[in-house]
Amino acid sequence: MLGWLTVPAPWYIIGPLMGLVVAGMYAVANKHLGVSGSYVQFVDRARNRSIEPWRLWFLGGLMIGAAVVAVLGESPQFGLGYGRLGEVLPLGALVGVLFLGGVLVGYGARWMGACTSGHGLSGCSTRSSGSFVATITFFATAVGVTLLLHAATGGAL
Repeated sequence: MLGWLTVPAPWYIIGPLMGLVVAGMYAVANKHLGVSGSYVQFVDRARNRSIEPWRLWFLGGLMIGAAVVAVLGESPQFGLGYGRLGEVLPLGALVGVLFLGGVLVGYGARWMGACTSGHGLSGCSTRSSGSFVATITFFATAVGVTLLLHAATGGAL
């Protein structure tokens, strides 16, 4: 529908915009930006605990924005494709793998005190040594798991 809306958007546009948002959050509200913190606020709201309402707006905006881009941008990533993994695994196994992966990412994010965006964007921008270690760990784990899957499947994944 919107031919000018490329998916994914160019790094040279999104990168500086993300940097401006992170810097703006610190300048205006002295708050760090991360997705897992917003999800925790969603759960806290459901438990009638005190929350920071802006984090719920942030989480909702991320979900709505992603849906709008997927539909209007005619995203090749829209749906249950999941690339080669979706081709190799039947739907039931794919759902199980994605669910387990989501649980592990969620557990890791809470254990590390923030998610990849929280450490990689906000933590590293404030020169937090813990965030640098966490971000290096995220990337090293992703590369290692990818190489392991590639080797274990003979290059099928």
